[in-house]
Amino acid sequence: NHYAMLVNYHRGVILHRFKFKRPVRDMKFSPDGSKFAVSFGKFVQVWLTPGIRREFAPMVLHRKYTGLVGDVTTLDWSSDSSVLLAGGKDCQARVWTVDTVKDYEPWTLIGHKKPLIGVHFEDREKTLAERDQFFVGSGNTGSSLAGKLVGRCYTVSQDGVICTRECRKEEEEEEEDSDLNDKMTGLESLGNDAVDFFSGGGDAAITSSSTKAKSGAGGSTDQAHDIVKAKWGTTSRHYFNTNSSVQTVVSTSYSPKHSLLVVGFSTGLFGLYELPSVSNIHTLSLSHSTIGTVSINPSADWLAFGCPKTQQLLIWEWRSETYILKQSGHAYGMKCLAYSPDGIVVATGGEDGTVKLWNSQSGFCYVTLPKTHTAAVTSIKFANPTVVLSASLDGTVRAHDLHRYRNFKTYTSDVPCQFLSMAVDKSGEVVCAGSAEPFRVCVWSVQTGKLTDVLTGHEGPVSSLDFHPVRGSLASASWDGTVKVWDLYKSDSTPETFESGSDVVCVAFRPDGNQICSGTIRGLLRFWNTEDGSLICEIDGQKDIKGGRKINDRMTADNNASSRYFTSIAYSADGTCLLAGGNSKYVCIYEISQQILLKKFQISFNRSLDGVLDELNSKNDGDRGPIDDEHDSADENNNYTPHLPGAKRADDGARKSKVEVLTMQVAFSPTGREWSTVSGEGLHVYSLDDDMIFDPMALTEAVTPGAVQSNIRKGKYGMALLMSLHLNEFALVKSVIEDTPYESIAAVVRSVGQEHLSHLIQFLSKCMEDSPHVEYYLQWCLELLQTHGLFMEKNRGKYLRSFRALFRVVQSRHVDLKAICDDNKYSLEFLENQANLLLGGQDDK
Repeated sequence: NHYAMLVNYHRGVILHRFKFKRPVRDMKFSPDGSKFAVSFGKFVQVWLTPGIRREFAPMVLHRKYTGLVGDVTTLDWSSDSSVLLAGGKDCQARVWTVDTVKDYEPWTLIGHKKPLIGVHFEDREKTLAERDQFFVGSGNTGSSLAGKLVGRCYTVSQDGVICTRECRKEEEEEEEDSDLNDKMTGLESLGNDAVDFFSGGGDAAITSSSTKAKSGAGGSTDQAHDIVKAKWGTTSRHYFNTNSSVQTVVSTSYSPKHSLLVVGFSTGLFGLYELPSVSNIHTLSLSHSTIGTVSINPSADWLAFGCPKTQQLLIWEWRSETYILKQSGHAYGMKCLAYSPDGIVVATGGEDGTVKLWNSQSGFCYVTLPKTHTAAVTSIKFANPTVVLSASLDGTVRAHDLHRYRNFKTYTSDVPCQFLSMAVDKSGEVVCAGSAEPFRVCVWSVQTGKLTDVLTGHEGPVSSLDFHPVRGSLASASWDGTVKVWDLYKSDSTPETFESGSDVVCVAFRPDGNQICSGTIRGLLRFWNTEDGSLICEIDGQKDIKGGRKINDRMTADNNASSRYFTSIAYSADGTCLLAGGNSKYVCIYEISQQILLKKFQISFNRSLDGVLDELNSKNDGDRGPIDDEHDSADENNNYTPHLPGAKRADDGARKSKVEVLTMQVAFSPTGREWSTVSGEGLHVYSLDDDMIFDPMALTEAVTPGAVQSNIRKGKYGMALLMSLHLNEFALVKSVIEDTPYESIAAVVRSVGQEHLSHLIQFLSKCMEDSPHVEYYLQWCLELLQTHGLFMEKNRGKYLRSFRALFRVVQSRHVDLKAICDDNKYSLEFLENQANLLLGGQDDK
């Protein structure tokens, strides 16, 4: 939607918001950081970089560059930030100087048959070093172009063609320029300096044009002045050996310092090439889908890849051929979630039919179970800590083993149907699933897999199920406006029915089982007493959940509250609060006894989602609905087709549609300290603990073994320990631990965050196994218990494994020392007795 944000990365604060009038396909900061360039349709705009302080109008346009016929797709700056290179869909590249330079005319580079994917400048220092090394006098190194080399760039097209372009300046022109500069009068020199000054050139006010001309041979001028009256030409053309009809180039990234080019292809393959020889260094297939974006870090050791179709993020170290980070999300969004009994693992089911397991503390997905469902997963539950059950629209309920990560049992109905909801009893022996049509609830035995019972009586799809926490009662909610409570252990019993008057979409038991809550499409939350079936209270949540106007809404967000209702509810661990989320951008927490709203959370501020803004721009609204404001773009793929009012999905033939912001499901952690929700953006985890920190291994180039040793020499033992824990190398961590002075152990332990405690305890147990410094390591253990003992006691499930390993090592060393001390005790007594005997014999004599 053409919006841009300037963010302070270290503080995580949005400094400025700005909206460009057209789609931005590429944006790059200049190497000196003073400007940034953005693609603006067929043009390129250069803006001055705003400061870190808030200003009324922070965005200042420096200049707009034209000359390309098609939309601009890629940009690059020269190493001195004086020249700008852009490529577009018209298969051409164009070279501009950022500031006005006298006698310079922009060059257009042609020769490609497909749109350009990447344009890259070679580092100017390397270009000049090559010129000084190989060009002696007027000699040439075999290039088809004559003259002195002053610049080089590379252009990559979609069909896998890479062209090397060189800018050369003939000696005769340089001599003529030198003679003209010598004959130039003072007035003409001042005129040239004025052109540079008023065009934004910073050096022009200090260095005169005659001085630049004299220092041109030494290469002290910027690249913008070097390419004046120079000629660009193609010196070589290479092919990536791709079948253009099957495999195309999608993304590129270039490291000017190391002359390495990374190319991502549409088949999931990537290649690493050395320029200008274009020799292949490394090739690997990462995925079966398109690699949408690639990036190379400044040290050229790590390569980052993003695959939008499979929601994959990969960081690959090509020298050692290992994954630094590998994460993947659900391909088409999440549908449901469930917490494990200990609250550490979160299981999610997606529209793509897969089940993923996430660590709620780190935020990482650590396993994706083999895909067995052929349709979207609608509900997921934990039967016990090692078994997770998932229900799907394909008519099956599948049980997954979390030890071997496989599907070991499948539950099916006698009649083909689509399951919308699922519930598992407290013992994990009975599983129930509600179907869309026919309107019934199927009951299976988890152990045998047999269909033991079928509960009928609803007149609409069964939207939600929940088991009583203590008894064997099952509550089912249906679109027929009723909630039925079934006793599964009495075959001839009649279910108790609670009438709601409108479609019921969610139901939940309180943790003590004495209360049941249901949510309807009118936004009402009804609370019933399970003993006598009486209505306790009602909470009208329509006014609380309202907010956000979608692009197809014919009325404002305040007047459109009737379409907002809760689709998922969950009780807190103590049963005093209720968490509710639905087809809105808000999640609400209510206090039940007082019937008040405690807090309202907005799950997303992403303006590219539909329904985030409360007020739309009035210029895009007409008498017959929204007006397409993207018709002025030259890109034919920017057409937006709004869908019909009330429809949840757009037209399948539409080329573009907006994802609606809504909450699929909410759940409280069994610990009561956090809750989670799934939306179109992914899994959101909210916690009461301030120590819950997302720490993805500190993926920065500053964390190196050399930096660890440097901190040790400076006496910064705490920083050295943290960096070694990030690197996760045993030898490095051991050296840091043993280099820490005895009196500094307490301070170092206090500097360790709770997110690193488990790793530190495991390393201590491993180091202590064969180390002779027993007292030294016991001091580490004592300081750990004194500093972080209370926290580990509260989170014993998380640290139990590592703590047991440390206890086993301490106990084994205690046994060894006890035997040694016992042996030494008797030996000392023997020596003492012998000495007394000898002394006594001497006294007798």
